[in-house]
Amino acid sequence: MATAPPASAMRSLDRAFDVLGVLEDTRQPLRLSEVARRANLHVATVQRILNVLIERGYAAKEDTGYVAGPAAVATAHAFLVNNRLSQIALPVLQELAATTSQTASLYVRVGLARVLIARVQGRNPLRYQLPIGEKLPLHLGAGKALAAWLPDTELDTLIEQAAPFTRISGEHLTADDLRADLQQVQHDGYALSLSERALNVTAVSAPIRHGEDVLGALSITGSSGELTDDDHTRLINEVRRAADAVAARCP
Repeated sequence: MATAPPASAMRSLDRAFDVLGVLEDTRQPLRLSEVARRANLHVATVQRILNVLIERGYAAKEDTGYVAGPAAVATAHAFLVNNRLSQIALPVLQELAATTSQTASLYVRVGLARVLIARVQGRNPLRYQLPIGEKLPLHLGAGKALAAWLPDTELDTLIEQAAPFTRISGEHLTADDLRADLQQVQHDGYALSLSERALNVTAVSAPIRHGEDVLGALSITGSSGELTDDDHTRLINEVRRAADAVAARCP
């Protein structure tokens, strides 16, 4: 009978993932002291972890600091190749983009964030591009279609960490505002976002629910100037239908 690894080994593994998470979230090279501060670890501990990550290709050292390494790309590729959800959702995303003329996206939750794992451009593409693998907030935009179904303890943690905050539109939200917003999303079964994360961008998203589980969220995004209030009802129906179609095809 296999024995459990010692607690010290598990702590070391947790710390390594903490350091790797810091490198994943940064947009520029970080000095050793900054990595340690963000990971809330001692500098000497972080140095040992970085040495191992560099050796395995999960981190790299540049002249100005540390960044994520190329092995992370191989891991992401393995996920995309083997992930059944993205394979099932792709034809639905293509149909959704063609029907609405907007950009259709598939997100999954990673901790208290969301990650883009598939995207299909419509006839009216966005002016900005999001690369596959981009990590985005869970309390803004399409993330709300995932956040609204979080277990209570995780929802409390998200609200505590995120609020108060200001949307890109300038709208200020308190913790109570965010909780009420997510409760409304759960009641409605969809999230409509107007200039929350990106200015002049409208997003409609719906959860992919399989029994009690939320597997991901489908979303369409477009220019607010091109999408009027009259378009919202049609887009909401299309996105909810697409999310239900993906859920029905999941084993």
